[in-house]
Amino acid sequence: MPKYWPIALAAIVAMVATMAGLQASTDATEAWRMASRFTAQVGFPFLIVTYSASSLAKLWPGEFTRKLLRSRKYWGLSFATTHSVHLIALLNFLNSLPEWPPISGLLPGFLVYVVIYAMALTSNQWGYRTLGKNWKRLHSLGIHILWLIFAATYIGKVTEPEHFPIAGIYTAIAILALLLRIAAWRKSSRLKNPG
Repeated sequence: MPKYWPIALAAIVAMVATMAGLQASTDATEAWRMASRFTAQVGFPFLIVTYSASSLAKLWPGEFTRKLLRSRKYWGLSFATTHSVHLIALLNFLNSLPEWPPISGLLPGFLVYVVIYAMALTSNQWGYRTLGKNWKRLHSLGIHILWLIFAATYIGKVTEPEHFPIAGIYTAIAILALLLRIAAWRKSSRLKNPG
């Protein structure tokens, strides 16, 4: 199977989510709002796979987890793909409003896209060579920032009936992914410092 298949899958899923959102309402603003929501929701699993790949490989070494770890870059690029489609839907939603929300309210989203595209554009040999030791810092910090923003978003929506049960399920998945990270870190620490 070609190594780029997660990116193709992400593009297809994001386009289907966009079309589902646009079919959800005859009102243009509401339709783009739903398309924006659906494309964000379908992108989250790609982020979680990227976030969890190294932890799974450390905790349960085997052929499957090694393959998953080797393809982590493509899962990350898949997330960037879904969120590029999400950005298009979001901009169409914002343009359909009578006026844009205050810029201060858009800053967290702007930060998300800075991180996504910084990581995507450096997910290659050129980025690795150019950034040197900073490459690992960027990607390690970046993936944690993305996890934190998405986890906080879904945790904040758990009690809202409009967002349940997706927010509840995604909150549980985000917490599980963090617990996997912690368990993998503890395992690595024990191996480095036995006794």
